[in-house]
Amino acid sequence: MRRAFIALAVVAVAGLAAMGAFRYFASCAPVPAPLARLGLASAANCSAPGAPVGPAAAETPRLVEPPTVTVATAAQREFVDRLFVSGTLVAREEALVAARIDGLAIVELDAEDGDTVAAGQVLARLDRSQLDAQLAQNDAATARADAAIAQAQSQIEQFEAQLGLASDDSDRAHKLGGQVMAAATIEQREVLVRTTGAQLAAAKNGLALARADLRSRQAERQELLVRIARTEVKAPVAGLVSRRTARLGATVSSVGEPLFRIIRDGAVDLEADVPEQSLARLAVAMPAKLRLPGVADEADGVVRLVSEEVDKASRTGKARIALAAGAPARIGSFASGEIEIARSQGVGVPASAVQREAAGARVLVVRDGLVELRRVSVGIAEGEALQIVSGVAAGEAVVARAAAFLRGGDRVRAVTLAAAAPGAAP
Repeated sequence: MRRAFIALAVVAVAGLAAMGAFRYFASCAPVPAPLARLGLASAANCSAPGAPVGPAAAETPRLVEPPTVTVATAAQREFVDRLFVSGTLVAREEALVAARIDGLAIVELDAEDGDTVAAGQVLARLDRSQLDAQLAQNDAATARADAAIAQAQSQIEQFEAQLGLASDDSDRAHKLGGQVMAAATIEQREVLVRTTGAQLAAAKNGLALARADLRSRQAERQELLVRIARTEVKAPVAGLVSRRTARLGATVSSVGEPLFRIIRDGAVDLEADVPEQSLARLAVAMPAKLRLPGVADEADGVVRLVSEEVDKASRTGKARIALAAGAPARIGSFASGEIEIARSQGVGVPASAVQREAAGARVLVVRDGLVELRRVSVGIAEGEALQIVSGVAAGEAVVARAAAFLRGGDRVRAVTLAAAAPGAAP
């Protein structure tokens, strides 16, 4: 029993000695990879005898790479200040063609929607048969008036001759006196003179009446000719027929809907609504580029009119932009475009590079690997570029996307925008 106890003691002492040796070699010697993966020990924990161990041992600092940022080069370029507008296409000047005579039916149509017409061209014809009959009656009445005038003139000549003879007879009777001729004969000759004079006066009055009747017939004829001329509905101006409401057989009225609408010279404007704060920037003759519905290419235009009045409800004013001749525009359509306000030279940077704050705008400039914070004044924005009026010079590198984690004095590694790899840090 005693021997068994002694054997157990020896085994225990040997185990403790082996464990101590294992701990020593584990802290000072490399450990095989399988044991290292099991977390038993690490070669990095080996230290020379007498060296400090545990928390007192200082870890060797590693070299940290500076962050990579994408930069863009500020470049001198031309900036164009544009104002976006939208509105409705309208006729610059529209002529409304209506019938100038009532109660007649349309018997012929000579123009359709979209036709180009000349000034004075016949667009439609009305029934003139009734007016032709009235004209024939007038011709007959005029002929009667001419005959009445001729008859009155003949009577005047006859009565003038009779009055001359009666006056001569009366004069001779008075010269002979009552000693040769009876007083009754003298009196009869005086009565004949007065009667013939009255007949002559009546003939003259008849002539005046016949002439007045002739003038009336002539005026009536002139009116008939005017009404007959109005049976031809003509274009008052040259242009494009935008709408035709006339229908064959319809009875026209001078107070009804116009039979035709004509865009004078085919000129079309864009009537755009402009915010009141932008009206002061517009001026006549400014160029514009317009986008028309269904048309791939932009149409040229020019500001023709700027309204002096602002709508109280919408706080917008009207601007008329004249389209170039031949533009495929249809009135009533919606259109939009941009008016060129001004052009200027300046330093341009990406708009994303500018950070706006309450104190103003700023950009981050990379110079010799260090970040500099610059306060800038911005100008015209065009697309994704922004004009820098002051604060950055052409050729300087700016951080393409202003990052909040960068501060002035930070060291960075700059990569130009053109050479930036996909997924590069901003």
